[in-house]
Amino acid sequence: MKAIKISLPSFERIEIIPLADLHLGDIHSDFLRIKATLKYIEETPNAYCILNGDLMDCAIQSSIGDTYGANLQPMEQLKQCVHIFEPIKDKILCVTPGNHEHRIYKTDGLDITELMCHQLGIVDKYSPTTALLFIRFGSEQIHKRPMCYTAYVTHGTGGGRREGGKINRLADLANIVDADIYIHSHTHLPAVFKLNFFRPNMGNSSVAEVTKLFVNTASTLGYGGYGDAQGYKPATKDNPTIYLSNHKKKMTAEL
Repeated sequence: MKAIKISLPSFERIEIIPLADLHLGDIHSDFLRIKATLKYIEETPNAYCILNGDLMDCAIQSSIGDTYGANLQPMEQLKQCVHIFEPIKDKILCVTPGNHEHRIYKTDGLDITELMCHQLGIVDKYSPTTALLFIRFGSEQIHKRPMCYTAYVTHGTGGGRREGGKINRLADLANIVDADIYIHSHTHLPAVFKLNFFRPNMGNSSVAEVTKLFVNTASTLGYGGYGDAQGYKPATKDNPTIYLSNHKKKMTAEL
């Protein structure tokens, strides 16, 4: 787990759009939707994003997927990612790899996501496993510190075919680390929910009830290919956006 410290300008509120499972290179990837989202992030001053794995499809001969039907091969997928993320590279809070990129690392020892980050000049925002973000923004006036939120970010694994199993994978992240926000991808099921926990304060020997926000991201894949052949359900492409307030500790997310 890599700790990443983020300091942002003094906005009243910021938006964080977690992007994952773009599967660039797959013929069913909705490239127009991806470009529209990135354009919104680029043109909206208080909008930022997290890149949470499976950005590239990376179908190889030894993996599940259609190596012959891809419209971009892995090298072209890498170039495409560098090209489309270049305009928003300063708005990317962190980057993690997914199981699709891990296919190439497993066979050839090449971390294609880290290579992308090197080319974008944001390797300090990259974690090869998971990331714990410390996001600070807001007023820096005397006697008022910037607001700070913590977010645990992982591409994730497993989940099964049913919605309940996928939600359980997201909720289980709270067993790993104490954070304000948990962001999970991989299962292509967009979801948002909150749970309350009791957090001890060692300084004054007290306990406070806190709310935690859980977010699962969508995919930009249309229905077809492997999912169609294996009988998976079609998934919506509607993706959650996270909103953080500067006035008080308030986290929301909307689909």
